[in-house]
Order: sequence, then structure tokens, then C-alpha cells
Amino acid sequence: MTRPLSMDIRERLVSAVDSGMSRRSAAERFGVAASTEIKLVGQWQRDGDVAPRRQGGDHRSQRLEAHAEEILNLVEAQSDITLAEIVEHLARVHDVKASQSSVWRLLDRHAMTFKKNRARQRAAAG
Repeated sequence: MTRPLSMDIRERLVSAVDSGMSRRSAAERFGVAASTEIKLVGQWQRDGDVAPRRQGGDHRSQRLEAHAEEILNLVEAQSDITLAEIVEHLARVHDVKASQSSVWRLLDRHAMTFKKNRARQRAAAG
């Protein structure tokens, strides 16, 4: 993903349009896409600010967080339950579509991860 434009260039773009230059010619002058300039000036007119918004992040975890207590209880009740079984349970009982990776991230957020360790699985010497 690309980085947002610097505040300096953002302010210069808006100032060029405020001084009478068209959005497209300002975009060409500063070497940015016309759509970027159009969105930037629209943001300036709407919010009075040209600061970049946050990029990336999780937008859908709240769907699973609504069922977090139930998922954690499933793991407590059956410690060897698989991610696929949890996903199947959510689909069957709550009609919630989730991927195994999203369930894993939920468990990770709640510190419910378990990694197998081959050294612990060996029979004791003796």
C-alpha cells in the first residue's frame, strides 16, 4: 500500500485550487492523479481539513466479537477443537460467515492461542 501524500503537498494542492487553478491542472502541476486532487479538495470543502485518514486496519472483527464469549467457551469446553469446527459452528448456529484466519485473530486477541511443542509430546526417558 502506498503512503499518503505529505501535508505540505496537500496544502499546496488545495491552495493552488483556492487561488483559481482548476483541480485537474493543479494535479498535473504537482504530479498527482486528477482523482486524488478532486478528492482532496472535496475533503477540504467538506471537513476544512486535508489530513490523511487512517489506512488499513480491521473493519469486520466486530462481527465475530459479538460471539466471542461463545467461541471462547467452545474452546474451554473442548480444548482440541479446530478452527474449521468453530467456523462451522458459527455458520450453523448463527448464520455468520467467517474464515479460519478471522477466528484465529479473535482467539489471538483474547490470548487463547496454543502451539504444539514436539519436545513436550515425547515419552519420558527412563
